[in-house]
Amino acid sequence: MTASSTQGVKTVLHPVSDLAQAKAVYAALLGVEPQTDGPHYVGFDVAGQHIGLLPGGGPQGLTTPVAYWHVPDVEAKVAEVTAAGATAKEPAHDVGGGRLVATVIDPDGNLLGLVQG
Repeated sequence: MTASSTQGVKTVLHPVSDLAQAKAVYAALLGVEPQTDGPHYVGFDVAGQHIGLLPGGGPQGLTTPVAYWHVPDVEAKVAEVTAAGATAKEPAHDVGGGRLVATVIDPDGNLLGLVQG
């Protein structure tokens, strides 16, 4: 797999104002209980997808859901998409367990997430 390929969108993060209420709604929607259930993050894994709930938009300050593209090398992908016209927003950083994430903004102002690991 080259740095230019992706494994598709497998993670979507949603900012929420009431974590307990959102957790109940997403558990009902997805038909599963969360695999990660903490005061700062609730995550569901279902059908090869990860759905995350971030109270108050989390440290990223998200105001809308963000799709995260899974890539083999997040730093190479940031370099590739910024060379093509995107703007780096959040540099690649480890969020635990060896998982690296970054965000970029496309030319129309859409926030794109990238994740490795």
